[in-house]
Amino acid sequence: MSLLVVGLSHRSAPVSVLERASLAAEIQAKLLQDTLAAEPATEAAVLATCNRIELYADVDKFHAGVAELSTLLAQHSGVGLDELTPYLYVHYEDRAVHHLFSVACGLDSMVVGEGQILGQIKDALALGQEHHTAGRLLNDLFQQALRVGKRAHSETGIDRAGQSLVTFGLQQLADGADVTDWAGGKRALVIGAGSMSSLAAATLARTGVAEIVVANRTRARADRLVEILGQGGTAARAVEMAAVSGELTRADVVVSCTGATGLVLTAEAVAEALGVAFDAAAEAPAAPFAATAELDQHAVWVENGSATAPERTVRRATVPAQNSGPARLALLDLAMPRDIDGATHRIDGVRLVDIESLAEASADAPMAVDVDQVRTIVADEVAAFGAAQRAAHITPTVVALRTMAADVVAGEIARLDGRLPDLDDKQRAEITQTVRRVVDKLLHAPTVRVKQLASEPGGAGYADALRELFDLDPQTVAAVSRADLNDPNRGRS
Repeated sequence: MSLLVVGLSHRSAPVSVLERASLAAEIQAKLLQDTLAAEPATEAAVLATCNRIELYADVDKFHAGVAELSTLLAQHSGVGLDELTPYLYVHYEDRAVHHLFSVACGLDSMVVGEGQILGQIKDALALGQEHHTAGRLLNDLFQQALRVGKRAHSETGIDRAGQSLVTFGLQQLADGADVTDWAGGKRALVIGAGSMSSLAAATLARTGVAEIVVANRTRARADRLVEILGQGGTAARAVEMAAVSGELTRADVVVSCTGATGLVLTAEAVAEALGVAFDAAAEAPAAPFAATAELDQHAVWVENGSATAPERTVRRATVPAQNSGPARLALLDLAMPRDIDGATHRIDGVRLVDIESLAEASADAPMAVDVDQVRTIVADEVAAFGAAQRAAHITPTVVALRTMAADVVAGEIARLDGRLPDLDDKQRAEITQTVRRVVDKLLHAPTVRVKQLASEPGGAGYADALRELFDLDPQTVAAVSRADLNDPNRGRS
């Protein structure tokens, strides 16, 4: 296994960089194809969410792989390589497996323990399978990551460590009040009808909002979401994107998460909907919001399981003050790049929560002891995955050895028939069975032992030794590997 991951996330890069580096679905597909076309990579998968972009590949050369994957990320994201490189992280082999399993469990999420990442990992695997870039290694890896994530959520209380970004965002908008009390009776506008927007609409429905209006570029998807909401008893209606300005004048809460590359709501549009003045040329706050310190604190806690030690104390980030008093309009921006103009926080009566402010708030979220249990699960699963991969690596060689032994037995029985043509069928069958038993007994102990040795760290060389000792044809071994990879029942869970 030569698994390599190169990526950037809310841990390593400021939101401004993540925003510019976000990848649309069609760009993700092109990135996969170009990665597979690159010399060092034989498999590829991309995990792109609102707060991370990671490229996974099976490579035959580490340094060349890092250089190639970094270049491809820069080319497809539109962020120059020189600018992107300082924010990239690299994980290799077992560390790469550990990273993805941690991501799947929600340990690396902005809100620790959130479960939405499992759906995003599933989508990443589906995209790789659709474009035939996910082979044996990445199929096994991502399927196992999904199982590990589900295990973490079912066996521990990691869910108590955090919530989905939607729930957490609404809590920030409520500003200390109970979300149900705060949202009850309000009119909500949801912009977008994708997975995150649908989750937001469902969450708002559970809080008891009076009405949900869904606006989406594709009207059919908005209609479908409204239909689902209506089945649950929530008053809902769909509108065209052109109607958003008018709906703003009636909304109390707006949640936006689209795939747009530009702003969906400008500060001027929000101010006009509220009927207040807004000076776009006014000087912005001197200390722009930066959540880097909080993210560092959050990262240290996840790695160490606590945030109480002196070395984990970090300086608070400076945040522009929101308008005091109750908000006339609460805005939740869950898109990357952002949908809502950050300048809206300067409009009287507006409260804005976005990915950046969620990063800061999540750093102060209560830390659950369940994280230690999840970290133990991850460590155990990484070891098991590595052992399984190493054992699988030698299986084609063992199969090829047994095939060669069977061919030798068949050849010798055929030669015996030529020397002793008078043998009857019963005698021939007994001799054949005896020779096969002898060969099986001779091969049993060494093949079982070599599988055990190969599953241990550093055991990859046993397959090479077996091929050399028995002079096995590499083409035969490769043919066994291809047959196993093409098995339609392989990897089903």
